[in-house]
Amino acid sequence: MLSQPLLASFLPLLLLILGRCRTSLCQYSSDQCSWKGSGLTHEGHTRDVEQVYLRCSQGSLEWLYPTGAIIVNLRPNTISPAAARLSVCVKPAPESSGTNVYLDLNGRLRSLLREHDQAAGRVRCFGILEGALFIEAIPRTDISRRVTAFQYELVSDELMGDRSLPAEACQPCNEAEVLLAVCTKDFVARGIVTSVREETEENRSSINVDINRLYRQKTQVFVPGGPRARRWSGSITMPRQCAFKVSNDDILFTGTLRFGEARMGCATRYDDFLHWYRQAQRLGTNPCHLDTD
Repeated sequence: MLSQPLLASFLPLLLLILGRCRTSLCQYSSDQCSWKGSGLTHEGHTRDVEQVYLRCSQGSLEWLYPTGAIIVNLRPNTISPAAARLSVCVKPAPESSGTNVYLDLNGRLRSLLREHDQAAGRVRCFGILEGALFIEAIPRTDISRRVTAFQYELVSDELMGDRSLPAEACQPCNEAEVLLAVCTKDFVARGIVTSVREETEENRSSINVDINRLYRQKTQVFVPGGPRARRWSGSITMPRQCAFKVSNDDILFTGTLRFGEARMGCATRYDDFLHWYRQAQRLGTNPCHLDTD
């Protein structure tokens, strides 16, 4: 045990640490991927700006009773020249409110998400070198509950077109691109288009699909559908200009998953894919094996 004189010498330092914990550090719950904090402890410090560092490919942020501002620095968890080619996509929670979100590059602010954009759940994407997130609380005279909350994902620029949907969506894929997509995309499925829905506000459309063969899915976006065995259903999102129609033709769908949604990548008639795949098998040029039986 510490002697009384030694304990007395440590006491001021201990009280200082505890005081700081009460006023700043202990208000937060943070790891490398996600952060949660409260602005209630900023009372009397409404001009405070907190720095937050997140180093994951995906995670979340939740700021209760926002006051003042926070700067969120998003970085990958590995050091690589390829990191400069990453984009960040942010998806606000439906109840998100109380702040405006900007991009902060060396002190210059550019609007990214206004409060009403957050309430609509609109996804915004930007290059990782375009700056940190500067989240500024909107001054309020009341103490009613407000929460700013969003998910984020770091995405390779190779998958970004208009920074909201994958670049390859709608573009015809050649034989080599289709065979590679089967090996590398987040989902690969065979099925038919049962309905098409346009979302005018978001400038995108989505198709509902009936899947009769599910080769791979990174997370469960296609779910078992109906009493029939080995059938799945789900939806796939794409830019509005993509031309898909309801049809009984078998289509091979591939694509990426973002925020739990399937985004269209390469798609082609299954018979065409099968022809290309078998030809590549004979030549020994298949990038990977797919069970087509």
